[in-house]
Amino acid sequence: MFLGNMTPVVGVAVLGLIVALLIYKFVKSQPAGNDLMQDISKQIHDGAMAFLFREYRVLAIFIVIVFALMIFAPGLGLYTAICFLAGAICSVMAGFIGMNSATAANVRTSEAARAKGLAAALFVSFNGGAVMGLAVASIGLLGVGVAFYILGDASTAQYINGFAMGASSIALFSRVGGGIYTKAADVGSDLVGKIEAGIPEDDPRNPGVIADNVGDNVGDIAGMGADIFESYVGSIIATVAIAATASMATIGTLVTGTADESARAMLMGLPLYLAMAGLICSLLGVFSMMILRNFEPAKALRYSTFIGTILFLIVAYGVIVCILKASTGIYFSVLFGTLCGTAIGLVTEYYTSSKPMMSVATASKTGPATNIISGMAVGLQSAVVPMLIICV
Repeated sequence: MFLGNMTPVVGVAVLGLIVALLIYKFVKSQPAGNDLMQDISKQIHDGAMAFLFREYRVLAIFIVIVFALMIFAPGLGLYTAICFLAGAICSVMAGFIGMNSATAANVRTSEAARAKGLAAALFVSFNGGAVMGLAVASIGLLGVGVAFYILGDASTAQYINGFAMGASSIALFSRVGGGIYTKAADVGSDLVGKIEAGIPEDDPRNPGVIADNVGDNVGDIAGMGADIFESYVGSIIATVAIAATASMATIGTLVTGTADESARAMLMGLPLYLAMAGLICSLLGVFSMMILRNFEPAKALRYSTFIGTILFLIVAYGVIVCILKASTGIYFSVLFGTLCGTAIGLVTEYYTSSKPMMSVATASKTGPATNIISGMAVGLQSAVVPMLIICV
């Protein structure tokens, strides 16, 4: 298999989008609860969509200006500008799809929990989140795959960097803008509703609560989705750039056989094929939830992650060592990176759902000062441990 061929990459990306659409239809087919639940859900959905459209209208001005400047900028040119525009559009699409899925899944998860219990609620919420994850991975892989198909030669690969810059621009504004909005809505809701009007927290009679829930969606879903999209495509494109600019001596140490331009092309295509393998394994991990749905929620999510991770590591070995005939050092880099990412996730789960969290709750019984001190200690540990994992 020649790793410069992008047809399988684009095909798997399209498959991922089709699966995401089917899962979205499944989520939409679930009961949405009573009239009051549906009315509140509609208000949150309408508010989230209004925020997104308003934000994207402002961002469109920025994107057009930067696009025009890139065309005439020395060393960038039309191709970089087009890739920049494509990256921004793909990021917007990923955020829009994720927002629609989340606002549809939220109320259906509540109804599933009320009517059928924990297992049903987990299945609905997991699939609602899977739509966002698959959309981010599939759109990113499709965009970079098409750009690589057109500009994948070592002499023109530099233009693909514009795609990552376009994705980064949307992520910057979406993450910050959504985060500011959600915090402002949260504080305003508490001040006006709880303090001035005496309305309990998260009571839908307080309009600020609707704004708060809108903020949670735009900040933690659309903003986070754009952030993940930027990191996803940025890491792929950065690896392509390293391979495109590597010396023949370096390429000779990475690929068994003759170090020539065909070896360079295979190394440039490798990150896209690994991303393709990751998407396929993620699909299998998503489908594994059909078996794991009756497990305790945290365990089910953890095991589905393990399934996708183990499958990916097996496939990655086949692609790197067996097909590409590359140095095992490349595989060990992928292996250690994957294990570190998994370890960080497990550490985060431990500090947010196990003994450290309970210690903060226990400290709260003795007063705010103790609570603050305990929270700071746990927060510091939860930040230092992942950093140590990364350093090691």
